[in-house]
Amino acid sequence: MTDSHDCCAPSRTDLFLGARPEPVLAAPARDGRHAIAQAVVPAQTFTMGDSHGDDRWHDGETPLHPVTLESFSIDTTSVTNTAFADFVDATGYRTEAETFGYSAVFHLALAADDADVLGQPPQTPWWLGVAGADWRHPGGRHSGIDGMDDHPAVHLSWNDATAYCEWAGRRLPTEAEWEAASRGGLDGARYPWGDDRGGAEDEPGGWRANIWQGAFPHRNTTADGFLTTAPVHTFEPNAYGLWQTVGNVWEWVADWYDAGYYAVSPGTDPRGPASGTQRVMRGGSFLCHDSYCNRYRNAARSSNTPDSSMANTGFRTVAL
Repeated sequence: MTDSHDCCAPSRTDLFLGARPEPVLAAPARDGRHAIAQAVVPAQTFTMGDSHGDDRWHDGETPLHPVTLESFSIDTTSVTNTAFADFVDATGYRTEAETFGYSAVFHLALAADDADVLGQPPQTPWWLGVAGADWRHPGGRHSGIDGMDDHPAVHLSWNDATAYCEWAGRRLPTEAEWEAASRGGLDGARYPWGDDRGGAEDEPGGWRANIWQGAFPHRNTTADGFLTTAPVHTFEPNAYGLWQTVGNVWEWVADWYDAGYYAVSPGTDPRGPASGTQRVMRGGSFLCHDSYCNRYRNAARSSNTPDSSMANTGFRTVAL
């Protein structure tokens, strides 16, 4: 079995084989607007972690532990291309993919010249470090986002996500808030809708999330309708009104990652470790498949360095 941190989330260092430039990040303005619809997650105590034995030892989805949260407001969808464009238009912000000059593209979605491929991690050859890939060019310089206003913005690092939040007067959810919101009140459930995955290779239209169908990484039947991202209002929302918390794109959350954190996590409003080298990502993506990366689940965890960006990673925000 392949380690999910490799297959789902290559770090920026993995993708480029030469010396890399250092980014220069614009300082975001603080008077922004945020146009994503909101859902209210009620105050609650829920069981955080994997209740089904789906966890792999290195992910740290156990031990199960009760978590108490106050009510909060969260985006019903990932931040869209339209919303992120509003931020860029207002501030002139350049993402880390743009300042570094490259980002991670899945090989079947490549839309670039051969010379644009700067690196190919040997442990995950389906990922390519591609010059010119960024949120406006998700497959590389020959791609674009025309007609994709309502798709999640991708190729965004954790640092990009927090810059957007600062402008919008928002913040990233904590890992605990994200999980409570994704569960939609279904304590212990595997998915936002319950325990049954839904959908099968011979049931077109039966899918409940945008994930991989077929033989990874070379053949995707697109039985769910999508090779890469889907519009944010695809499939059905959970009981709290959140769309696609699992599948479609990984979502950055606020916390530093530590596989052992759950053993020492406080029971009320946990905020993650005080420091670390990687930030947590939640929810899986359009590349998830049971055969190798079973992380389109409420409890699933992954992580990456805060400067890394990929074609399958975005974010959603919560109110301050």
